[in-house]
Amino acid sequence: MKKSVYVVLTLLLVLTGLFIPSEEVAAEDGAALKRVQDEGVLVVGTSADFPPFEFYAEVDGERQVVGMDMMIAQKIADDLGVELEIQDIGFDSLLPALEARNVDIVIAGMTPTAERRKSVDFSEIYFKTFQNIMVRAEDEEVYTSLESLKGLPIGVQSGSLQEGLAEQIEDAELMSLTSLSDLLLALKTNRIEAMVMQGPNAEAHAGNDEDLFTFVGEFEMEDDDAGSAVAFRQGEDSLVTAVNESLAEIAEQNLTDDYLVVAGEYMAQSEDAEEADSSFLSEYWGYFWDGTKITLLISSAAVFFGLILGIVLSLMRLSKNVVLKSLAVAYIEFVRGTPLLIQVMFIYFASGLFVNLPALAAGIIAVSLNSGAYIAEIIRGGLNSVNKGQEEAARSLGMSKNDSLRHIIFPQAIKNIWPALGNEFITIIKESSIVSVIGVGELIFQTRVVRSISFQGILPLFITMMVYFVLTFSLTKLLNFYEGRMNHD
Repeated sequence: MKKSVYVVLTLLLVLTGLFIPSEEVAAEDGAALKRVQDEGVLVVGTSADFPPFEFYAEVDGERQVVGMDMMIAQKIADDLGVELEIQDIGFDSLLPALEARNVDIVIAGMTPTAERRKSVDFSEIYFKTFQNIMVRAEDEEVYTSLESLKGLPIGVQSGSLQEGLAEQIEDAELMSLTSLSDLLLALKTNRIEAMVMQGPNAEAHAGNDEDLFTFVGEFEMEDDDAGSAVAFRQGEDSLVTAVNESLAEIAEQNLTDDYLVVAGEYMAQSEDAEEADSSFLSEYWGYFWDGTKITLLISSAAVFFGLILGIVLSLMRLSKNVVLKSLAVAYIEFVRGTPLLIQVMFIYFASGLFVNLPALAAGIIAVSLNSGAYIAEIIRGGLNSVNKGQEEAARSLGMSKNDSLRHIIFPQAIKNIWPALGNEFITIIKESSIVSVIGVGELIFQTRVVRSISFQGILPLFITMMVYFVLTFSLTKLLNFYEGRMNHD
């Protein structure tokens, strides 16, 4: 499914890109380094669930993305004389974000495979690595080689090198998921029997979780498949050259070893902090609280703007003006006929071709536009449910159509609209979680962060589930209260 989403998204981006003059794109690509230096910011895309390369940790009381790759990114930014900005995005959305100009480069332990080189350029390899098999500790003596995994369900991160390598396991049943945390949970709960992971990442997880065991997999790989590199948009040769110079200095001074040591210290600090406090919630409540605030912000904004848009669309659809009615019908049918996931990704990535729209703004816009279509149908249905005789009686008393709608029809319709409208508000709270795919730090996104740094699988999910329940249950009670008052009146 992820591959089909990527294909659809790529086609949409290509179609959108047709509206940009090719000369302008060429000019931008030829001055990539100058553009970054003029803007004074290097925007780096990553997927911060991959210790020791990129993960979250508390630094001087502030939550930051740290790890070996992030120290490399900081070195590159310093050499370019610009500030570093990190955007945490799902791994399989990194290359679309790069192509759509939402980020300048991608540093995420990414392997420069031949397939990826067809769409993006890569730097020189900055870190030679190896590939591991992760299994449950209880199966340490059972699964000892690739041959022992024949015909078994194997987990891989979607869009990763490991997804291709796992095909070397004979008759393997692949489970491809975006998040490594989800794959580790699938392994622990017996959904899969093993995972293919990059070596250092696998060792980091196994070293912090006694229920896991890892060993080196004997995969057949090309030289480029055995290392990590920085990804760029095609044609940005000046930026590639500048980054390669920084990477050459890192290699010459053997800084990657130092960076890995520092990353290990951050991981040890997180582990010590967890052991020092027996309460999981007290240790990570800040992540859940921050995610809840963003979820409420997105939901509130989507309800407000979606309600306004829904009222306008419903009136347009009820209008006798053929043009207005046709526009409203076309919009509503299109939005209701396409998944919200695609709408969120398209608005975020496609907007990057024209303007640098923040992920949070893109998420609010997408959810609002989606909700407006459903609210429009709810309002239209409520207005049509009022007996036609009510409008005729109002008009016979000399009231205009607008006055009869405002004072007679709508007050009666609101009682029919309210339950369905309240259900839509509750749905928005839950569906806002989709914006996590573009790196918005709402509740689901923060849950993924907690799972990656705490090495806990089920407990963060349970806490998140309870938070959503409290939010929706509280809203349900509030809506029922006002519904009761309306019925009483």
